Amino acid sequence: MEKNLIVLVEDETALHELLRLHLEKAGFRFKAFAEAKPFLDYLEKNRPELIILDWMLPDADGLELCRFLKNKEETRSIPIIMLTAKSDEVDRILGLEMGADDYISKPFSVRELVARVKAILRRFKPSPPPILRGGPITLDPERHEVMVNDEKIELTPVEFNLLKILLSRKGWVFTRDRLLDLLWSGEKFVTDRTIDVHISNLRAKLGKAGELIKNIRGIGYKFEEE
Repeated sequence: MEKNLIVLVEDETALHELLRLHLEKAGFRFKAFAEAKPFLDYLEKNRPELIILDWMLPDADGLELCRFLKNKEETRSIPIIMLTAKSDEVDRILGLEMGADDYISKPFSVRELVARVKAILRRFKPSPPPILRGGPITLDPERHEVMVNDEKIELTPVEFNLLKILLSRKGWVFTRDRLLDLLWSGEKFVTDRTIDVHISNLRAKLGKAGELIKNIRGIGYKFEEE
């Protein structure tokens, strides 16, 4: 499994190797930048799990950079630790109001910083998607696996996602148009008939359990446990 990537944006380059040593020893990958621009260029193609951001940078205000990242859809979910010589309460509050997830003042303990990195990543770790069940069917979204009576069933990606949608809201009637939109995001070349074909194939692969997928004439489909 790939290690979490931590990015440091800090103009005191003496800190780069110090933090690299401790973070890599703690099991992380590490990348450091002394200025904001190369860091932002790097973000165009790379996504770190956490950013350690200095308040004062030679080419940008770290606080404004924090606010920019938290307002941008692609980066708003990346946790940020503000790193600064400012220690007044008002400065700490300002940093947090700009979207920072934590704040540590210089001089600081490297061990404490590593501990805070670990704590924030635990807090931000996404919960695994729930396993879906209906009748004898079990669908595990994380493993992308479907079992019927403890026997693994091989489904195409479309069939898997179609079953996942139906199981996610058992008893709910999904119109063909809604299923088309959920599966293909409104692509024009896909027709209602496409849904019927995939449902037919899915039922066949599920065997007897496929009867739990009900056809609502003229409307769509639902999953209904007997």
